[in-house]
Amino acid sequence: MNRHSKIIFRLVVFLFILFLIFFFNYVVPEIQEIHFGKADKPANIAGLKKDNAYKKQISQLSREVQGLARKYGSYTSGQSYMVINTTDNQFLLYRNKKLIREGYCSSGSYKMLQTLEGRSWIFKTPKGKFLVQGKATNPTWKRPDWSFVEEGLPIPPENHDSRFEYGVLGDYALSLGDGYLIHGTLYKRFLGMPVTHGCVRLNDEDLKAIYNTLGIGSKVYIF
Repeated sequence: MNRHSKIIFRLVVFLFILFLIFFFNYVVPEIQEIHFGKADKPANIAGLKKDNAYKKQISQLSREVQGLARKYGSYTSGQSYMVINTTDNQFLLYRNKKLIREGYCSSGSYKMLQTLEGRSWIFKTPKGKFLVQGKATNPTWKRPDWSFVEEGLPIPPENHDSRFEYGVLGDYALSLGDGYLIHGTLYKRFLGMPVTHGCVRLNDEDLKAIYNTLGIGSKVYIF
């Protein structure tokens, strides 16, 4: 699913299922009557429309389709939003329900890091619906404990100078909460591959476009 979000795909599948239900429950029986000796009788469409069970079924299907349409509308509002595919490591950027940009990104590697003391981390990008909670230019990375463990270094105090690194996140960063960011990278050759510790990495041009398009509260869908 390279060019379409998972939400739109589910909508199409659901509508197709509704069509199949209607077809096999109402159209197929009418065809069978015609082919098995009742061709001299016209299909009682008028009578079918008066049937209470038929009207109830159609009414229920109509309500379900309307509810799904409202839900789809809430997911794809006129506001700008972003979809991140962690399987193919690609992103889609939408504005006014139109795709305005797409490209490659890098997401979590799913590798595990453990210490002799029993601490462990799994480097995966979370999935679900998120909101942009903060935006920053020229962001500074505050190294978490796992960064020092990964390099075999002793873990410093919480606000030690060695925890702060400059210029490694690119020119912009968007926060999704819980320490997860959308940011730039020094390792552009790895874009399109699952190599991060959970954040989403982008090249400079894509990151700038996303930063300028999304605002605080914009939706980001990750699957």
